[in-house]
Amino acid sequence: MLALVLLRGSPVVEPSTVGSCAEVQRIELSLSSEATREVCISPGLMTGFLFDAPVVVELQDEVRFEEVVRGRQLLTLLPPQDMVSGERLRFVVHFGGGVAQGSIAFTLVAHSGRATHQVEVFRDKRTRESFQQEVEQERAKNRQLREDNRRLRARFERIRELGSLVANEAVGIHGIQAKELDPKAFSELGGILYFDRGLSYRGESTIAAEIWLRNSGSEPWTTVGGTLIDSDGEELTGLKIRQEEAIVSDRASVVIVEANAKRTQARGYLKLKLWDEGLRVVTFPRMMFP
Repeated sequence: MLALVLLRGSPVVEPSTVGSCAEVQRIELSLSSEATREVCISPGLMTGFLFDAPVVVELQDEVRFEEVVRGRQLLTLLPPQDMVSGERLRFVVHFGGGVAQGSIAFTLVAHSGRATHQVEVFRDKRTRESFQQEVEQERAKNRQLREDNRRLRARFERIRELGSLVANEAVGIHGIQAKELDPKAFSELGGILYFDRGLSYRGESTIAAEIWLRNSGSEPWTTVGGTLIDSDGEELTGLKIRQEEAIVSDRASVVIVEANAKRTQARGYLKLKLWDEGLRVVTFPRMMFP
């Protein structure tokens, strides 16, 4: 039976080096270097480890974890709710039930709203079934990318209708200004949706924002309403919300909002609230437009 032992030492917080946070991560210990043995975890999201041999695990700060499920070749973790982005926890895996059979160390790196769901660890070469499973997953991912590309092309075709923008006086001598939204302004959002990336825009009589949001819950999110409040506490008129697909669990999708505002209006921080049909609310308190 797999044993769990608390490692001594304080957790380390530093800038994260895990970039992709793939849903499935496969590690061949005979081929990987020490630098590649990092795994994304996130509060509220489960991460499971599958080993190709019985193991004994020593986990740092195990008492902080929300849930730890153990088996002879399995380890499933639900990270601590108080983990902050960049925090790192260490655990050591002993194969064959003891140090003499070989050990390997991993680092769990905390991210906001992003986590690797499954980690497959192989002492030697991967099995044929593992490669076949990865091929099927890549095919499914490519199909999804092609569908996303089709939707983006359709949206860009609508954007190209410059004549309608001119006719509606949305474009003037200053053109359309754009500004990249600062992720730091959304770092403390938490809750159901997490900010992934975004842009804000300003025309002659309107402002708009294109926000990519990631869903940390299990239920899909479809925006049905919202408000945009300026720095004086006034609600902007003519708010329009566009969302072409529901935001499903652990996937980023775009929500576009637009409201009436002259160039001299809607300056400083604006507060955007969005809600779904279940009246779940997410608030963006520091929206800025060009």
